[in-house]
Amino acid sequence: MIAGATLTWWAGFHAVVLLLLAADGFFVARAGKRSLWLFPALMLLCAAAFAGWVALDQGARPAMEFAAGYTIEVSLSIDNLFVFLVLFQGFHLGPERQHKALLWGVAGAVIMRALFIAAGIGLIQRFHWITWLFGAFLLYGAFRLARGRSAGEAVPGWIRNLHSTRGSLLPIILAVELTDLLFATDSIPAVLAVTRNPFIAYTSNIAAILGLRSLYFALADMLNRFRYLHYGLSAILAFVGLKMIAAQWFEIPITLSLGLIGAILGVTAWASAAFGRTAKPE
Repeated sequence: MIAGATLTWWAGFHAVVLLLLAADGFFVARAGKRSLWLFPALMLLCAAAFAGWVALDQGARPAMEFAAGYTIEVSLSIDNLFVFLVLFQGFHLGPERQHKALLWGVAGAVIMRALFIAAGIGLIQRFHWITWLFGAFLLYGAFRLARGRSAGEAVPGWIRNLHSTRGSLLPIILAVELTDLLFATDSIPAVLAVTRNPFIAYTSNIAAILGLRSLYFALADMLNRFRYLHYGLSAILAFVGLKMIAAQWFEIPITLSLGLIGAILGVTAWASAAFGRTAKPE
């Protein structure tokens, strides 16, 4: 046994991850707007099948821990997707280059999650003060969004200037990795709270983030139709920033977070339909 599973399980899981990453890169780049939701649904089915396999081989408890860790990670990652949306619009990145940036970002996230879980919760808590800085940055981005006329104005000019005139994706990929790293300081401790089995904690995290890339494009296609999107994103970023800053003193339930985000998007959609014409994607 190696960290809660046999070598065969570890090798088999990573082989499937590589296959799904390749399928994600092929499918999302060619998917039409109506089929963007198919790959996230496929990832959900794969996660359910894996949980069933764990239940047969290791018992019901590890399978339930996997399901809980997967649900927590997917729920907390919703915040991450909206930050990506603002980030890419701030860099004026087209859909094709967003595909590449997120593909590299997901691959890097797999490595970082493995290192975080291996390091354990103690190392994460030691550097938890960084989340306060990130929360403050999100609040500043929310202010710029509310003051501006589009989501692209949330990212300050000096950060956009890091994107060189030759069009290098490196600064954007690093920004994606940093964002995922900072959000992991919340999500990984939450998963470690429901399971101390390294294999279950790791696989539930990876299974959740595999579907994020395709889910991002499904959400982005929907959200870009909202004329008043930037006001909704401003409220969401402010909420996420405050939640990260206040996490040391009290925890906001995941259900409340998702409900609030859903309510904000609902109001944004209603206002866009009632008071303005559909905006073109940036």
